[in-house]
Amino acid sequence: MRSPAPGPRRRPAVPSLPSLPSLPSLPALRPPSFTGRLHDARTATSVGRWLGAAFAVCFVTGLISHYLQHPPGWAADSLPSRPVWGYRLSQGLHIATGLAAIVLLLVKLWTVYPRLFVWPPVRGLRHALERLSVAVLVASAVLQVFTGLLNIAEWYPWPFGFIQTHFALAWVVAGSLLLHIAVKAPEIKAHWSRRSPGTLQLPAGEGPDRRSLMLGVGAAVGAVTLTTVGQSFTPLGRLDLLAPRHPDHGPQGLPVNRTAAAAGITERAVRDWRLEVRGPVPYSLTLAQLRALPRASVWLPIACVEGWSMEARWSGVRIGDLLARAGARPGAGLRVTSLETAGSYRVMEMGRDYAEDPLTLLALELNGRTLTADHGYPARIIAPNRPGVLQTKWVTLLEVL
Repeated sequence: MRSPAPGPRRRPAVPSLPSLPSLPSLPALRPPSFTGRLHDARTATSVGRWLGAAFAVCFVTGLISHYLQHPPGWAADSLPSRPVWGYRLSQGLHIATGLAAIVLLLVKLWTVYPRLFVWPPVRGLRHALERLSVAVLVASAVLQVFTGLLNIAEWYPWPFGFIQTHFALAWVVAGSLLLHIAVKAPEIKAHWSRRSPGTLQLPAGEGPDRRSLMLGVGAAVGAVTLTTVGQSFTPLGRLDLLAPRHPDHGPQGLPVNRTAAAAGITERAVRDWRLEVRGPVPYSLTLAQLRALPRASVWLPIACVEGWSMEARWSGVRIGDLLARAGARPGAGLRVTSLETAGSYRVMEMGRDYAEDPLTLLALELNGRTLTADHGYPARIIAPNRPGVLQTKWVTLLEVL
């Protein structure tokens, strides 16, 4: 007999697992929503007017500063030596408005930052180009003002040259700002007046209104200006709390940016010092012979690119007299060489207006005393309407051009 076919095997029972709780559904991702007058077009336009004015002053005065320091060849003999306070005023305005622009730029960015969250981020080619232009404007403006701030403090934590980069960025900021104004012209026009049609009033208790914001911005700009402008506008020198330089602090009552030690000037280097003058009739003078020449005294400011300036009494020999003794023809320029071993301004040139100006001296004394080593002993240049970096110290050679 056949054995019965085996039946299907039964699997052992598996204990049932407890049911898991259902996960909560995630909310739909939506861009943040911003409301209130402090982020509207009217507020942005109000702050933008101040910021645009500050940038305009910075741009014009920056061009003046740059071309006085680095004049193109065709303009070297056309730079004016008068008014004597010209560079002091223009550079003081440049630094003062640049510091004010930092406050205004931060507030401007605060008023418009909700637009970063506009969705969709690009709504077409024109919108994409507009957003790209804004990105260029914001990036260049932020880089410009903050590198300028670090330059005032003489701190350069970057590998590129500051002067060339600052000058090039100024044109980028100016160009992108003009483009931005052109694109936003209808909106700016609509919100330029004090009252814009259709503006909603803030509900009570919702927060500070636009007037309070603008008053706060004005107070912040005023505080920054009052506590820094004293470095160039000396009547406010007592309030000069935040500026990196106090104009009356330093040897012989003047600040010093580059000391003799930093320039590599030692006692040995000046022990046997002689002034060499090259021209049609070359000659050289010892310090005693130079002091024996007819002297002149002038009251001139020295103004630095960092923004500080201070008037002082200088005494020495007129550059025009030294050039005439070397047989220089009328209208000749001058090349000046310093004893310092290195530096961007070790060799300096000045055009005929400066060289022939009776206020331009090879100075030997400052405020009635012999120059200290840090102020350029044995001799230095002092000229009217001239950046401080071009008032060459430790002069050893004059060449008629």
